[in-house]
Amino acid sequence: MVTVEKVNDSQYLISLSPNSSLVGIYRIIFLSSITLVCGGIGVIFYFLGAALILPFAGLELSILFIAFYLSFKWSSKREKIYISEDIVKVERGVNKAEYSWKEFRTFTYFKIKKEKDKTIRLSFKSKGQDIVIGEFLNEDDKKILRDEITSIIESLNLKMY
Repeated sequence: MVTVEKVNDSQYLISLSPNSSLVGIYRIIFLSSITLVCGGIGVIFYFLGAALILPFAGLELSILFIAFYLSFKWSSKREKIYISEDIVKVERGVNKAEYSWKEFRTFTYFKIKKEKDKTIRLSFKSKGQDIVIGEFLNEDDKKILRDEITSIIESLNLKMY
């Protein structure tokens, strides 16, 4: 998901996050319903004499919870891109900025590269460093990001001259 916020005439904030179909309380409702159904079936079969169903139901639920935990952790990634007349700044992290890159805008250029498999790779390049942005976005969101950054850069360049 790409959101663009205009802080003032010469500063922009672009927030990036992966698309996520389950958010907030819906995650808890979904996992609770699966636990209730699977655990209920395991308990019923346990009382009917099939004792080995219950440990395998528990194992199944454990694997399911681990898979959803990893998926939810991945979907909580965030990137923030600050673009102003003077500076380009990229921050990555989950709850706070775990990685930060900052460079003067005059030394930085926005690079759009099409890979062999027709995917778009967006990055900022400066002084030999290539900072890839939006790796977790789908192709439609990458096109939106490309268009937004291009229009922001063009509007900032017009103000300079």
